Amino acid sequence: MPLVTTKEMFKKAYEGGYAIGAFNVNNMEIIQGITRAAKKLNAPVILQCSSGARKYASHDYLVAMVKAAADETGLPIALHLDHGPDFETCKACVDGGFTSVMIDGSSHPYEENIALTKKVVEYAHAHGVVVEGELGTLAGIEDDVVVESGNESYTKPEQVEDFVTRTGVDSLAIAIGTSHGAYKFKPGQKPQLRFDILEEVEKRLPGFPIVLHGASSVNQDHIKMINEFGGEMPDAIGIPEDMLRKASSMAVCKINVDSDIRIAMTAALRKHFAENPKDFDPRKYLTPARDAIEAVVAHKIETVLGCKDKA
Repeated sequence: MPLVTTKEMFKKAYEGGYAIGAFNVNNMEIIQGITRAAKKLNAPVILQCSSGARKYASHDYLVAMVKAAADETGLPIALHLDHGPDFETCKACVDGGFTSVMIDGSSHPYEENIALTKKVVEYAHAHGVVVEGELGTLAGIEDDVVVESGNESYTKPEQVEDFVTRTGVDSLAIAIGTSHGAYKFKPGQKPQLRFDILEEVEKRLPGFPIVLHGASSVNQDHIKMINEFGGEMPDAIGIPEDMLRKASSMAVCKINVDSDIRIAMTAALRKHFAENPKDFDPRKYLTPARDAIEAVVAHKIETVLGCKDKA
């Protein structure tokens, strides 16, 4: 099956009260783990690459592997650029086979964000590619996106209609309390999504697909495994899954997942080498890592996203 855009995915998700998982990919095993889970559960899926992933694995390799996954599974799969930093990066992805791009102008002043996003939209739409924009900033670190805690800003609902109208974006990432990276909150601090903002955005943009970044709900079992089998990580408190499920039943049609996959994969690798220190066959140590990714994605599809049997 050829790669698809998110247009029809999001329409069905909005009407059905569920969200699509957008999982960051960096290599073959990650792609396989994600798509095997999606295939077993008959779920649509978005595979997304950051600028860092494109530098690491190369654009052409990533596109070829994602196309192979779509052919093998027969699933509706969209290939998305996550946090495109500038017009040139977005253009390269549009020209190079991506079906969806995000232009992240959230660090710019409002009018500059609009101008940049509109420029990307005009080019992408002319080539049949959809665009995600962003209003508001999330604390944390994701590749080159770095926002210190305390400098994040919630999305202003009074801006969303103007932003969408003037830019022509197809979906909008908003900031309502999520954050990038695994280490999200101080000890004792409870995460809380601003559903009041989400509800107000939904009122102002009825039927319009909303995106949540930084929405990992990190599995404590995997963190425990990393601590036990080499390496040390501080406690990470992800967004509670019931909050994410509530968001996906509202206007949120896309939920990004990255840290959960990284931690699961790392935990499996460390466990394998702790138990098999002389092993040097990558097929042996990457197989449990791929299986761990598959288990995480299957859990997200069934428990958080609600998109099982929606392919």
